[in-house]
Amino acid sequence: MIKTAAPRTLGVAPSEARLRFDAELQKAGGGPRRRLLFVDDEPAFELSFPCGTCPLLFRRLESGREKLSLESMQERLTGALDDPDDAGVIDAFGALLPEGEYLPLLLSVEPKLITPGREGDYFSEEQVATWGIDQFWGLPQYPHTPYYRTFETAVDSDAHLYEFVVPMVPPAWNDRQRVEDYLTLTAEGSVPTAVAVSTLDVCQPALDLQDDLSVHWGLTHFLLDGHHKLEAAAAAGRTVRLLSLLALGESLSGAAHQARLPALRAQPRSTRATGSSNGAGAA
Repeated sequence: MIKTAAPRTLGVAPSEARLRFDAELQKAGGGPRRRLLFVDDEPAFELSFPCGTCPLLFRRLESGREKLSLESMQERLTGALDDPDDAGVIDAFGALLPEGEYLPLLLSVEPKLITPGREGDYFSEEQVATWGIDQFWGLPQYPHTPYYRTFETAVDSDAHLYEFVVPMVPPAWNDRQRVEDYLTLTAEGSVPTAVAVSTLDVCQPALDLQDDLSVHWGLTHFLLDGHHKLEAAAAAGRTVRLLSLLALGESLSGAAHQARLPALRAQPRSTRATGSSNGAGAA
């Protein structure tokens, strides 16, 4: 954590926003509606189901093909942002978002690129330890995209915070020359800044069927700007700054959870030992 600002109202009417949170249209005789993140009116990601006991989820959909970077902010974000309010960055990116309350968080992150199903994959490891595999498919949840892990820490003995940065498009789609340019900049000591809209989903299993009955706080940053920066930082083992605009009203968490987030994010990084809890804790 570098700095936080007070929550503020940002955004435009949902009909004018390039990014919005919504639920899919109900089909006759269909099941529960999925919670979705839309980009340019196309469903880009399926998000955690709002029941509260279902596992954390961010799953890229076939129509998730667009980035939301702003050319007018490129030069300013090539270097480190020192304050969330610097250079009008919040207002510029806020104009892409639906009107609502957002908590600005300026973070320092060292991203690690994760391939689903391989070592370090949250969905195959920590999530399976708490929820087990999907009972229908007989497999772990699958996000359909590589993603970055950046931080985790204990909330209390029965709850843990996991942080993710999710690119709007896979890193394989990035321009190779731009990634190389950022590798050069970071090698010279530059610390670029990325921007994301974020959610805090607090999920807890209903039954103790696995090794680790615990509450998962999922802080998920969906990249608006910074796809090449994150890939370069992950490749070089370096840090970037991340301006997160946490969508308070679109998160599966309450005001008490959200109020604790800045202090939790300022804690030292720590991992959770599987099976360290024998009972469900209050989140």
